[in-house]
Amino acid sequence: MAESIIVEPDPKRMIEGLRDTGYSFNTAVADLIDNSIAAEADKIHVLVNMDFGGGISVMIADNGYGMSRDDLISAMKYGSPPRRNPRSLGKFGLGMKTASTAFCRRFSVISRMSGKKKLVKATWDLDHVAEVGQWELVLSEPTEDEVKYLNKTAGNGSGTLVSWEKVDRVLKEYANPGGARSQAALKSLTKRLEAHIRMVFQRFLNTKDAREKQKTIIWVNNTKLTPWDPFCEKEGRPVQKETVTVAPDDGGKPLGKFSVRAFVLPRREEFSTEEAANEADISNDLQGFYVYRENRLIHYADWMGMYTQEPHFSLLRVEFSFDSDLDEAFQVDIKKSRISLNNDLYRWLKDEFLPPVRRAAENRYRKGQKKAISRAAIGAHDSSNRNIENKEAEIEQAQIKVVDRNKGEVQLTNEGGTTKMVMKIEPHPKKPGEFFIQPVDSIDDGLLWQPVLIESHQGVQINKGHSFYHKVYVPNIIMKEAPVGTVQGIDALLWALSIAELKTINPGTKDHFNELRYEVSRILRKVVEELPEPPESNSNDN
Repeated sequence: MAESIIVEPDPKRMIEGLRDTGYSFNTAVADLIDNSIAAEADKIHVLVNMDFGGGISVMIADNGYGMSRDDLISAMKYGSPPRRNPRSLGKFGLGMKTASTAFCRRFSVISRMSGKKKLVKATWDLDHVAEVGQWELVLSEPTEDEVKYLNKTAGNGSGTLVSWEKVDRVLKEYANPGGARSQAALKSLTKRLEAHIRMVFQRFLNTKDAREKQKTIIWVNNTKLTPWDPFCEKEGRPVQKETVTVAPDDGGKPLGKFSVRAFVLPRREEFSTEEAANEADISNDLQGFYVYRENRLIHYADWMGMYTQEPHFSLLRVEFSFDSDLDEAFQVDIKKSRISLNNDLYRWLKDEFLPPVRRAAENRYRKGQKKAISRAAIGAHDSSNRNIENKEAEIEQAQIKVVDRNKGEVQLTNEGGTTKMVMKIEPHPKKPGEFFIQPVDSIDDGLLWQPVLIESHQGVQINKGHSFYHKVYVPNIIMKEAPVGTVQGIDALLWALSIAELKTINPGTKDHFNELRYEVSRILRKVVEELPEPPESNSNDN
């Protein structure tokens, strides 16, 4: 006969193992804020503090409906019962415990259901659990600081405080734990936390967002947070949107609906104000899907395996929103940080919904890129032209006679004899002094450079539309710390190649030189593909 026995997990190994569920500091704190919002709090204070010895403490206080002694013990249970409200941001009954112990070895929850009720406090201490070998929850009296901080948020009413002690995983170890470097690191950590909360709880913080009725004020270290809108809806509207009903495979009753909206953000110079452009934080790292469950952001800024993040899609952000009734359909994970798409939905998004908006985003990016490159090129080659002008008389060159200026036909004489050929002829420089290095918007066949005759001077045209110009020239033009002479050196090289071509070309090799420039231009375009995008420059003075 089969035998059934109960096998309880080892408390020490289990509670230590649950520390490594993959939380980041930001997602852990956000998980605790979820609990406050689920308790209908409209005020939440987050405190991240360091004492003189480098010890870190974290407290999250709210004015939600609070808990009784029995409620608190139940909430502290690993795998606590589900909340009554299915919309609750909490899901598996593990978040508060695993989020807290991911960064500290002891955490307490202090709560009361009203100002007339006594505060109750329960503590999980990992070292105590290891020592007694039992899932032993400690009940005790709250400290004076805990009472003070809870009252700061809840006043004399109901509320809850989560307190982290023995914090051991927030910062790396420093030689001087309470010194300037560790304090600076904590300050930086706190700023990143602020940005994360502003993004994740945007719809709760924004009093004008009608999608979420519950509004909450959140402070971090006494700084009141404002919502961050990744889609910049004050500056534009979605370029495409759909609402889709999800039905089970057997064709039964629909499970629920989700909405998806695609936004192509303005280019930096198109924003209404400099402040709005800075707030948008347009970058390669922030493109992609922003997934919302019950109006709370749970996953953001990637393409969920559909594409890689590429600079020319940096203006595209896609909002994907659904309610808790689709949790099972989207397989929401334990940290509420990721969803899974079935094959049909994945293909619909990738093959039907996204292609037109990706084209729109790329077109807007390319248009702005061309303008940025044109601005950067102004005056960038002046010193090269002056330098070559000073050396022109010392450089042996071919003799060129113009046969038909309109057709670009010339007769070229060098050591190899006389050759008739077609080349670019400019009767006048595009700007004063531009006789040798001439940047142009494009060159046929996508060439990076080509020889040119400007009045009587032999020069080179450089294609600003080539990715080598964008990825190599532009950064060195706009970055003040770029090595001196870099642009002039590349200019000199391309000019020398053009002069050498004209000096050695003959009827048998002229097609080979054209093919060489084509192949080099093609190879360079491929080589620079993975180079970073140049930083933006707001200055026309280059």
